[in-house]
Amino acid sequence: MKPSEGDMFYVQACDQKLLEKGESGGAVSALLKFALESGSVDAVLGVRKGADIYDAVPVLITDPAEISEISGSLHFGTLLLSRLFSKYLEKAENLKIAVALKGCDVMGLYELAKRGEVRLENVLMLGLNCGGSISPEMARKMIVETFAVNPDLVKKERIAKGKFIVETPEEEFSIPIDKLEEANFGRRSNCRRCKLKIPRQADLACGEWGVMGMEATFVEVCSAKGAELLKQAKTAGVVETFPPVPKGVEIRGKIEKSMLKLAEGWREKDFQSLGEGKTRLKQLVDETSRCIKCYTCIEVCPALSGTKVSDFTITPGKVPPSFAFHALRYSLVADSCINCGQCEELCPMDIPNALFMHSFAVEFQELYGYQAGQDLSVPNISPLEIFRQKESRKKSGCKKN
Repeated sequence: MKPSEGDMFYVQACDQKLLEKGESGGAVSALLKFALESGSVDAVLGVRKGADIYDAVPVLITDPAEISEISGSLHFGTLLLSRLFSKYLEKAENLKIAVALKGCDVMGLYELAKRGEVRLENVLMLGLNCGGSISPEMARKMIVETFAVNPDLVKKERIAKGKFIVETPEEEFSIPIDKLEEANFGRRSNCRRCKLKIPRQADLACGEWGVMGMEATFVEVCSAKGAELLKQAKTAGVVETFPPVPKGVEIRGKIEKSMLKLAEGWREKDFQSLGEGKTRLKQLVDETSRCIKCYTCIEVCPALSGTKVSDFTITPGKVPPSFAFHALRYSLVADSCINCGQCEELCPMDIPNALFMHSFAVEFQELYGYQAGQDLSVPNISPLEIFRQKESRKKSGCKKN
């Protein structure tokens, strides 16, 4: 059967090495390797284990033999790969790149493309189902306090059937994710709130949800480019494709719905903690008063790619900066936040930037049906206009806080 957009398959690598080392049948690794070997791309951008499983290192691969280095999952890796395209890969202007991406990575690429910061036609995107990632520091603490295991002894980790599983050379340990999060461990807060679990904006959406009866990857074909890659790889004998089990398709849908419902619950909980109106503003002012002007929140944000610190009005030598600095940054990102969490995770002063930013972005989305990172469209209304309309409704009695 010739793959076409909208089709679903179970896909398995034919290479025994990739089949054993890769996750869920090694299909993603096999497709990336084939894209490189066939000349469809010039390089593959991936993430490999560094010093240990808590150290995720981005790597650009041009030798197909090295693809096995990036096989498997790293849930303790919290990198945002999309930002690397504009910062280090010359916007993919003259280099064709294949890359496996989480949902936030894909959204980041779309936001960069809107700003002329990446040439999407030169990027082959293999989207990865993602339930969330865990920061390295949290992971080590979690393993000690909940698994009672020395984190340095853990050689492998994975998420399966709602459980987080860690393996040492001698033993395997598992705890349900919901129990971990009840104890304030587990996924990053932005990951808990994320509603893009299957990134269908990519050329292929790949993962293990819905696979039954065999070791394979569930692949949804999301573009003509993805269909062509899968067709050529199958013709070349690189992968095998099988029709998905109907029950598996049903289960895949249920898992996705369950994850979305869970994300909605976390949004409600997190956003309610911020309060409304003046209460929220006071929290925002108080939290940002710890700012030391390192500008990391600007450097890592896809929505601010191309923006310079000099674009902000900042008094030299003054720490913290005036609240106007933060207000301007939030207003610039309000219609483009993809909830990647980088501005919060990398902030040396632990300012909950992503929490505030995501709350603003969700309000924008609910009011106007626009979602950042979903496609190449741009909003036709400004955050300032949103505020004006909201205030107008409040004054007319349509909404009371």
